[in-house]
Amino acid sequence: MKSIKHSIYLISLLLIGNISVQAADVVKTAEGLLSRRVPALAGKIRFEVIPAENGQDVFELQTRGGKTVIRGNNGVAMASGLNWYLKHYCHCQITHRSEQLNLPLQLPKIKETVRIVTPHKYRYYLNYCCFSYTLAWWDWNDWERMIDLMAMYGVNVPLSVTGQEGVWLNVGKRYGLTEEQMQDFFVGPAYLPFGWMGCIDRWAGPLRKTWIDEHVELEKKILDRERAFGMTPILQGFTGHVPRKLTEVRSDVKLVELTPWAEFEPTFFVDPNDPFFIEFGKIFVEEQTKLFGTDHLYASDTFIEMPPPSDEPAFLQNMGASIYKAMQSADADATWVLQCWMFFHGAKFWKAPQQEALLRSVPQDKLLAIDLMCEQNPVWHQSNAFYGQPWIWSIIQNFGGTVSLHGAIDFMANDLKQAMQSRGKESGKLSGIGYIMEGLGWNPLIDEFQSDLVWRSEVPNTSEWIEQFVLRRYGQENADAQEAWKILHETAYKRAGRTDNATVKRPSLAVSPPNIERQILPALKTLLNAEQPFGKTQTYLFDVANISREVFGSLANAYHQQMISAYHHKDREALKAAAGKMNTLILDLDRLLACHPQFLLGTELESAKRWGKTPEEQQHYEWNARTMYTLWGPTFRLDDYSNRQWSGMFRSYYAKRWNLFYRELDKSLTENTIWDAKAFDRKLLSFQTAWGKDIETFPTKPSGESVTAIAKALLAKYEREFEDMPEK
Repeated sequence: MKSIKHSIYLISLLLIGNISVQAADVVKTAEGLLSRRVPALAGKIRFEVIPAENGQDVFELQTRGGKTVIRGNNGVAMASGLNWYLKHYCHCQITHRSEQLNLPLQLPKIKETVRIVTPHKYRYYLNYCCFSYTLAWWDWNDWERMIDLMAMYGVNVPLSVTGQEGVWLNVGKRYGLTEEQMQDFFVGPAYLPFGWMGCIDRWAGPLRKTWIDEHVELEKKILDRERAFGMTPILQGFTGHVPRKLTEVRSDVKLVELTPWAEFEPTFFVDPNDPFFIEFGKIFVEEQTKLFGTDHLYASDTFIEMPPPSDEPAFLQNMGASIYKAMQSADADATWVLQCWMFFHGAKFWKAPQQEALLRSVPQDKLLAIDLMCEQNPVWHQSNAFYGQPWIWSIIQNFGGTVSLHGAIDFMANDLKQAMQSRGKESGKLSGIGYIMEGLGWNPLIDEFQSDLVWRSEVPNTSEWIEQFVLRRYGQENADAQEAWKILHETAYKRAGRTDNATVKRPSLAVSPPNIERQILPALKTLLNAEQPFGKTQTYLFDVANISREVFGSLANAYHQQMISAYHHKDREALKAAAGKMNTLILDLDRLLACHPQFLLGTELESAKRWGKTPEEQQHYEWNARTMYTLWGPTFRLDDYSNRQWSGMFRSYYAKRWNLFYRELDKSLTENTIWDAKAFDRKLLSFQTAWGKDIETFPTKPSGESVTAIAKALLAKYEREFEDMPEK
């Protein structure tokens, strides 16, 4: 008996010691974030570990012994507690593209312990497409800051699919596929997500072996840090999409040719009725686990924008069951994470019987559904709340990584409020909240609102919340700043979708919508009145650049219409005048954005080139980036989908397109010929293709006058133009 008691005692000591080690590791992770993001607070913040509350993440804030104590059950909770303290007590803000860390001389004291528990089990982050449109060229320095921000935003289930080509190479080896055969499958580095989702093969390759190896190592770093914070990374699951050359080594495999996506050549999918589907999926997960470990969550988005070959519920049920079994056969604890974009994008196909067949093909609670676009078109209302499977309420907000001032914050608030209040009824198993942007950081108002919602059991009043956002954004009360954002709330942040102006659209004789931002102009004028206190604040300078870009860029739509009208009236002088206005505006936008580090084409192109080991590789990666932001593919099908309103793009690309358009229109009038749109498009395609192959370098650091000085100059130059324009 004595021996048994002694053994129990020793085991208890070992367990306590292990817990202490784990607690020390968690604290060390939080302290590392503090030293990187807010070094001025090092030594003034103390982190401590507390238990979760009924399985939910929790943090506490308290002042004790002259220090601010932040307690949390893991690194994410601690980081979120730090962010809450910075935002709601110190009136500071850290966002993707700017930060305001004007800390008070005396840190605010919290006498009574503040305890906040998240109502959301899952806090999801990242869209597959984001790995093209934002993350394609990121290195560890970029990712380290991103993971810190994710932790501060409360994210605990990030999509983590970097480096999976290493998995594919190893799977290919097990089946006898050579690297050459696999290169026939791999797409270029700017397009990887569209290969992962089964949309395309081969385009923009080859994918160099050095790229694959370096990104395997990058993924290991990403996963180590995410796990250190207590996140549960979501890895890749098998979708059914395989190399077409698989049949060269396995002639017995039954492949299905899918409907071509966006005019690309078709891809191939293993028939879910073929036992090989589960065999291949099992090996995929096994090889992935060897490289990256597992946290038992697997993303698999089969047919995300391509209709399945059959709409028979029995086929879809078998397909879903096969996808899950492929994961589960390698990992008994597997859960399938499914982006339910196809229920919106392919609504004509995915009617109730098809939705139910897919969602109920997986055991209850072994599928986690993601509703992507709840700020505009939530699917949970039309999908019977995903037929009882747990699901995540999310916002996509940004498509293509484009730069646009928008975000339907009131719709967001109302829909989430409805979903949270009807949990267990209309909204079923609502289990989380997520950020699914394709491009990050262009609308910090939306990012910050979503991050606050992570830790609130009730959705706040948006007007009152925005007042506090403005205080945090600039660090002190200011009537002009508050008025500017009140105007933005009632205008730009009422609209859900992106607002491309004519400068970034392929020129044609099709009329552009007015899109004159007359309603937003007062916000810019009022915000510029706040230059004296905020003129050197990062967040203020970003907002001035971003709002100015939006306001002045909208004039291009009017100038486009003037060009069309002049052409139809055969008025060459009026055409020349309108084209001159367009060209001047585009060059002015280039000059404006050259003043800010977040709006530089050169930064992105140099980030792409740094992955190349030879001049040839560097040029290949640069071509990938340039093509993504312009043509996207070999035809005009996705032209300008991922357009970028950046300095460098305006003067070298958009201005030249519009000048070519003017010259061809003028030539048509001079020669009295009918406008040949197809002939013009051929010339345009030639120019755009050549621009993608160009190697002109662009600045990577801001230049010129201050952002506010140029914004004021442009306001003086263009304000009368708005007065002469019709209302939107």
